[in-house]
Amino acid sequence: MTATQLGRVQLLIMQVLWEMGRATAREITDAINAAEPIAHSTVQTLLRGLEEKGSVSHETEGRTFVFVPLVQEDKFKSSATRDLVERVFGGNAGTLVAHLLKNENVSRKEIDEIRKLINRRGKK
Repeated sequence: MTATQLGRVQLLIMQVLWEMGRATAREITDAINAAEPIAHSTVQTLLRGLEEKGSVSHETEGRTFVFVPLVQEDKFKSSATRDLVERVFGGNAGTLVAHLLKNENVSRKEIDEIRKLINRRGKK
């Protein structure tokens, strides 16, 4: 799965599943509704699409479907990041980092973490 294969709300659904490990459509709807309104029927429709893409699967417990993620969060993030770097920054990760530092609100703590990562990478 590449980053371009998930829409914004599909990604919200996946984030709930990654956090919970497994969940019913109602539990997913409730979790998303805590942050923004979404119809339960929309979640159900998107879950069917995610199943067709091979991103999630379901188990049946009585009359209830319990959904589980088939894609690992770290693998998705790696794919999404690679896609962003390739498509938007011409394959240059340094340009992405420079853009973020120039144009986004990066905290002092985040800068310190980035600096540590750069120092460790430089020692390799």
